[in-house]
Amino acid sequence: MNRTLVLATVLASGLATTTLFAQTAPAAAAPTAPAAAPAPEAIPAKIAVIAFEQVAGGTNEGQKLVADLRKKYESKQTDLQTRAAEVESLKKQLQALPASTSDEDRSKRIKDIDIKDKRLQQDAQDLQQEEQADFQDGFSKLMQKVGPVAVKYAQDHGFTLLLNSSDSQQGLPTTLWWNTSTDISQAVVNAYNAVSGVAAPPPSAPTPTVHHTAPAASTTPRKQQ
Repeated sequence: MNRTLVLATVLASGLATTTLFAQTAPAAAAPTAPAAAPAPEAIPAKIAVIAFEQVAGGTNEGQKLVADLRKKYESKQTDLQTRAAEVESLKKQLQALPASTSDEDRSKRIKDIDIKDKRLQQDAQDLQQEEQADFQDGFSKLMQKVGPVAVKYAQDHGFTLLLNSSDSQQGLPTTLWWNTSTDISQAVVNAYNAVSGVAAPPPSAPTPTVHHTAPAASTTPRKQQ
């Protein structure tokens, strides 16, 4: 199995879907009265760019994680390679059989090779999935720790926007962080409400509270038995 391909797949896959940063894009505003929020301000832009996936993989912790996982699966990889060499050897032996070989012997060899080959392919696929799951779990946890450090660095050095330059195919966002004082989302909601002519809907009536009381005790005297 191509370990480089596995690692590249992992770095571009499930890791990208994890929550890396505390700040997210604002949710859609509910149709309520304008919120009393600080007015956004235009400030000089200072943009930082980071190849986030490569940064996580390039940290000491990231390199140690890769080395540890490779060591963990080394014996299983060696076993697969040994079995693959055995199957190839059996195939060559089959091709080299003399014409006098009986059909029964030839069929038995073919069946044996087929069984070994299918089992090998299945075990290789299972091992690849197991490796990928381990890589994804380890790197997702690592990226969750690297993300806040990247944001803090951007904040401490006066940046207003942090962009990701990694060529991710699995959804890691381009915008990783921005200065919230420049967010005009609620201001645009308020501005549109002011010109749309549509009044804010009345607040929902509170749900009445239903009080359950115990039934009154019966006053009818019981019959004497």
